[in-house]
Amino acid sequence: MKLIIAIVQDEDASRLINQLMSEGFGVTKLATTGGFLRAGNTTLLAGVDDDKFDAAMAVIERVCKSRKQIAPHPTAMAGVSGVYSPYPIEVTVGGATVFVLTVDQFIKL
Repeated sequence: MKLIIAIVQDEDASRLINQLMSEGFGVTKLATTGGFLRAGNTTLLAGVDDDKFDAAMAVIERVCKSRKQIAPHPTAMAGVSGVYSPYPIEVTVGGATVFVLTVDQFIKL
């Protein structure tokens, strides 16, 4: 069994939860906050059997696509300490950060 920890943008969370649940996967939602652009994100926990892992990952990849967005306020320039851009810049958002853990034991009470 695997535990999937998927950190997704709030904008993608509802669609991902609905898709995972409609395909028979149980999901637990945790509201979290990310550091980049101080945007809200959601952390999802899903325990899946090894034989269903690829199907669950396919749903995450299908729903959580990266996309371009304009950052409207001054943001730190990537790779340059202490330098800020006063103009809106285009950034890539979305997608998912996924951690996969092997579960030795699962107990549902």
